Amino acid sequence: MTTIDIDGEEAADGVMTLVVTVVELLVDALEREAVRRMESGALTDEEIERLGQQLAAIEEEIEQLKEDQEIEDGVENLRGDLDGLVSDMIDRLDEESAPGQRPGYSVFDEPGGDER
Repeated sequence: MTTIDIDGEEAADGVMTLVVTVVELLVDALEREAVRRMESGALTDEEIERLGQQLAAIEEEIEQLKEDQEIEDGVENLRGDLDGLVSDMIDRLDEESAPGQRPGYSVFDEPGGDER
């Protein structure tokens, strides 16, 4: 079994970077959902205002945490790596499927059949 020597501080920074990155991704998803609900008319003006304030406060706290923990670059790098992975996977799916087809299905598959 291979072991990797990592000092406690380096491991803690890595975990903190991962956690902050995941929280940022969740906040991004919440923002997209908030915009979707705003555009659909599902939120009142008061709800929109309150939601905007809460999201801004969360983002401010995240930025302060990144600064305090000195992990700004690590979070940025990890997000860039994740963006690259997602883009690569989307490109692969696009290459594997012809226009109008779902990935993983061929033109020979019949609807409702037991081909798999």
